[in-house]
Amino acid sequence: MHIDGDCLPAFTRVKDSFAIALEAFPTLGAALSVVHDGNVVVDLWAGHADQARQHPWREDTVVNTTSTGKGLVAALAHLLAERGQLDLDAPVARLWPEFAAEGKEAITTRQLLDHTAGLPAVRTLLPRGTLTDWQQMTAALAAERPFWAPGQRHGYHAVTFGFLVGEVLARASGVDVRTLLAREIAGPWSLDYHIGLPAEDDHRAAEVAPSVPIPGAPSNPFGPLSDEDRHVLLLAFGNPPELREHTIVNDPAWRRAQIPASNGHGNARSLARFYGGLAAGGILDGVRLFQPETLESAARERVRGVDAVLGLPDSFASGFMLPSPMRPFGPPHAFGHPGVGGNLGFADAEAKLGFGFVVNQPLIAGLGGDPRWKSLIDAAYASLG
Repeated sequence: MHIDGDCLPAFTRVKDSFAIALEAFPTLGAALSVVHDGNVVVDLWAGHADQARQHPWREDTVVNTTSTGKGLVAALAHLLAERGQLDLDAPVARLWPEFAAEGKEAITTRQLLDHTAGLPAVRTLLPRGTLTDWQQMTAALAAERPFWAPGQRHGYHAVTFGFLVGEVLARASGVDVRTLLAREIAGPWSLDYHIGLPAEDDHRAAEVAPSVPIPGAPSNPFGPLSDEDRHVLLLAFGNPPELREHTIVNDPAWRRAQIPASNGHGNARSLARFYGGLAAGGILDGVRLFQPETLESAARERVRGVDAVLGLPDSFASGFMLPSPMRPFGPPHAFGHPGVGGNLGFADAEAKLGFGFVVNQPLIAGLGGDPRWKSLIDAAYASLG
């Protein structure tokens, strides 16, 4: 597969690993970027942006990066906290009074960030179309009863994370998440990343193909769960019902909506630059957005153990996922967020490295994370010398 883009000579092994990964695993289109010490040292893309393979992946192609967007949402929370606009350890209900219903009056924003709030799903079956309606989704969550005692377990809030944290951000800042991200992070750091893709950018959005299982990988990517927890899992990934339909991610309504945990659109370059800025202590291109101590706190481990929703061991900081045997990205001190199918962005402050990888042919990898990550990440670190 032909590869376009740039790669500094010292990082040619990254390009070689990218080429091998493209051939070794089912690939429609993909992009890879690495930032070191604030500079883009790898910026590569290959393949096609559509399932008919008529449109090549281009420099300005963006794609639904799935859950990698959670990292940017988390960063917004820490940014507002640093500015004194948001107290992460105060009850959410102080900003969002309706949220106090059903015993949620003491849940904090920090618990929303570290997935211990007990709200990974909504019990009431929601009608089709609810997912793209912010008011309906947040009202349903405000009225919901926690699935477990807040703070006692952690369980991945796959979709609800974005609505929960996003509503807190909106109430603390006075603007919606789309606007806040563009104004406070994407704009200042020149990131081509969007929660709610503008209609004028549809022409450069890659079409996402159906997921492909990796030969030998388990068909069920989740761990063992009790009947009760399995019911929560089904609700988390299937309510509203459109969550069960692959084609929704190519629908204009999905692209246009604000679903912060799941529908951020961007490219590998923007993920690498974002995490490169975090790895540099909060500064990119001379623009400081965060103080180093803010990021140190944001990346500090909050929970570790078997996830109540996924049934697998994982670890979270305040909004960021941390490396674990099931999600082996970077060294133990790295922080970032993967996304279903193979997307990944992370920061390593010690190495001053930011990493971004996106695809439009999701792989069902099963346990151990995406098999492409290790070779690409190993090549990046080996290139540092």
